Amino acid sequence: MTATVNGLARIPLSIEPLSKKDYTSDQEVRWCPGCGDYSVLATFQSMIATLGIKRENSVIVSGIGCSSRFPYYVDSYGMHSIHGRAPAIATGVAVTRPDLNVWVVTGDGDALSIGGNHLMHALRRNVNITILLFNNRIYGLTKGQYSPTSELGKVTKSTPYGSLDTPFNPISLALGAEASFVARAIDSDRKGLTEVLTAATQHRGASLVEIYQNCPIFNDDAFETLKGPEGALIRLRHGEPIVFGDGEYCVIRDPNTGEIRVATTADVDPSAIIVHDEKRQDPSQAFALSRLTEPGVLRQAPIGIFRNVERPAYDDLVREQIDAVRADDPGKALAHVIAGNDTWEADER
Repeated sequence: MTATVNGLARIPLSIEPLSKKDYTSDQEVRWCPGCGDYSVLATFQSMIATLGIKRENSVIVSGIGCSSRFPYYVDSYGMHSIHGRAPAIATGVAVTRPDLNVWVVTGDGDALSIGGNHLMHALRRNVNITILLFNNRIYGLTKGQYSPTSELGKVTKSTPYGSLDTPFNPISLALGAEASFVARAIDSDRKGLTEVLTAATQHRGASLVEIYQNCPIFNDDAFETLKGPEGALIRLRHGEPIVFGDGEYCVIRDPNTGEIRVATTADVDPSAIIVHDEKRQDPSQAFALSRLTEPGVLRQAPIGIFRNVERPAYDDLVREQIDAVRADDPGKALAHVIAGNDTWEADER
């Protein structure tokens, strides 16, 4: 039997039912007390067990950072790779092994600084991997320098007078790179995180899940304003009007400017409220929703699935191309590639 994961039923199923314990390794988990990584790890271990995949058919590739210790703590195959290069290594795994469920675990520094180019092209190519981007808006492992997602004016050890860098919006970046599955979750929202991770595993192609993750030592309560009485988590649900704050607020397209903005629900016609469509091929509306995330002190942010569309996966296309060449000219394909079309023989005279 096989499991339907990443859109295709080719990954072998476990004969025996699996549980969170089966995916828990014997390694001591070493993160700081109160770190959001603990809840993400527990949620992941519980979620992946429900897929029924044999542990040896799951692979986790990480880069460098606190989040990149992940492979040690999950009882499956894994690789703690080099800074920023996890998507490149995972691409090689996905292309050569269609029977594997391939994950990338990375952080905002690892993925968006030195690894920005690898992340962007893995998403553009639509490689069949699921990328978990832990975003705590700080460099935690190296003790508190500002990261590519830190807000303007952020005072850190490397920016004693405040950061002057405009931060990345990871969701906007992924959508701009034509990622076919883009979502966001929060470490403390186990139900929402489970839903998003489950949907990501069922998607064929590159999936990026940004996870707001608290760093209690170097950037404590970075997302606390979203959870407080004045904060606003804008939950995106496919096919439903975008309303939040117990229905007090909604998201509309401004009739004058055409921009997407937040409005008071009582002040608008119900027909003006945007109905979320994660299957929309044009990414412009998903991108506009991503811009509702404030770059400074977060008081509102959409969470859930922004985009979930189908297009060919890179690794499937590579394998199809290889098979086609071999079928067309068996035994001569490699020689043809080496020799090419522009070769000649030198006259011995």
